[in-house]
Amino acid sequence: ARLTERSLSGFAAGVEEGTAPASSETRWRVAAYDYGAKHNILDLLVGHGCEVTVLPAATPADDVLAGGFDGVFLSNGPGDPEPVSYGIENVRSLLGKLPVFGICLGHQIMGLAVGGRTYKLPFGHRGSNHPVKRIDVDRVEITCQNHGFAVDAASIDQTAATVSHTNLNDSTVEGLDIPGIAFSVQYHPESGPGPHDARYLFDRFTDLMTSFESTELSLGVTA
Repeated sequence: ARLTERSLSGFAAGVEEGTAPASSETRWRVAAYDYGAKHNILDLLVGHGCEVTVLPAATPADDVLAGGFDGVFLSNGPGDPEPVSYGIENVRSLLGKLPVFGICLGHQIMGLAVGGRTYKLPFGHRGSNHPVKRIDVDRVEITCQNHGFAVDAASIDQTAATVSHTNLNDSTVEGLDIPGIAFSVQYHPESGPGPHDARYLFDRFTDLMTSFESTELSLGVTA
């Protein structure tokens, strides 16, 4: 499925006043892996100048690399990320070759792809008022969350990624960053519903697609 303009049915993220801009120019082609994607995430990508091609979750990385895309989006989705072995291997093959942005399950898959581990939370994070610290600018974001698994912070230490965001309630990992290559967040920046504090991440993705240069990336062994 290919999206080139935002849907106005139901909740169309970015339509409400003062949120994401509606771009009149398509500048980037994005391959979106659908692990259970929320439509308002796709709306926001389109609103930021992206033509989005939604791909089945098991689409081979080689197909994406041959598709002429400018970037890859890893969607949210339910459940335990570890059994999604095809997704983990695909992301390992794409990191360093195309810019990558992951949300929720997509974030967990990226964490596993770089050699990290995930675990089941004793209590899941649900709802729209979770405080998250953005480490690079020492700022707190109020976020919307819906997940039962998390990336193990200690497992990231020996990988190409660093922890970019942490949860202020329980110190769990809320974001990962591979500078110039990829980034991901555990929460839902599309704010549908929820706060708008993290909408900047969509601008960050388009900036990454603009500046990206492919590189050989040393990845750890997957758990």
